[in-house]
Amino acid sequence: MHTTTLAAEEARAGHTQAGRKIEYLSIAWTTLEAVVGIIAGVLAGSVALIGFGVDSAIEVASSIVLLWRLTDHPHAEEREKMAHRLVGIGFLALAAYICFDALHDLITHEPPRVSYFGIVYAAACIVVMPLLARVKRRVAAHLGSDALDADSHQKDICAYLSVILLVGLGLNALFGWSWADPAAAMCMLPNISKRASLAYAESLVVTTIDA
Repeated sequence: MHTTTLAAEEARAGHTQAGRKIEYLSIAWTTLEAVVGIIAGVLAGSVALIGFGVDSAIEVASSIVLLWRLTDHPHAEEREKMAHRLVGIGFLALAAYICFDALHDLITHEPPRVSYFGIVYAAACIVVMPLLARVKRRVAAHLGSDALDADSHQKDICAYLSVILLVGLGLNALFGWSWADPAAAMCMLPNISKRASLAYAESLVVTTIDA
């Protein structure tokens, strides 16, 4: 009996370590995604690219919160509540920025430059994000971690936003439809606003995972 319990504890420790590793990988990729998206967006004058890059930066913060969940730090729960609130505020600020800037571009007909680099970047995100989500779900199933499973669905959402981004950039590049870029950014708003409310809700009810 003792041997079985010890084996189970060792297996859980291994899965927890795997969870941390995939979160580190996720943070590294999403940080790169954020930096590239924001820089490409500024260079092209694309509100969709900038919005997607900033969304990725907020996702980095969300992944850091999950890393706290995978530790046994005595103050992890208090830090996590505050972090969730900050993530929610970040998403709200992003939604406000996109709404203002996208409407400005649509009203003034200010066209963004074609960004072939942005198109390749969006396509890469469409490929990588579902892969990260799949690995996270596998580890979450072993740990019985609702938090890690929820985070995997965030990556699915990010892939969905990548599709919207790619469509907007592609229409602008192929047909010169400059309105497609701010329109794509506006299509991101419902999802970003929903994640803001979810982050706030999670800050009210937090359950820490035993590492």
